[in-house]
Amino acid sequence: MCADGEKGHQHLGLRIDAQTHHKLRYVAAAEGRSCNGEVLFLLRRHIEEYEKEHGPIPPVSEETDG
Repeated sequence: MCADGEKGHQHLGLRIDAQTHHKLRYVAAAEGRSCNGEVLFLLRRHIEEYEKEHGPIPPVSEETDG
């Protein structure tokens, strides 16, 4: 579930298996990012690829954010 966080950021709890977590930490360290930074990088890259194929996702508004 996403919830309001500090400074306009959202919080997302994520459950992953130990092996995936280990590999995420490994890749993040190799790329000079924190685990959180690596997850954000990967999500943003995937969203960018999605929008290239399917068109822009409408921006968030207070009425539609949920």
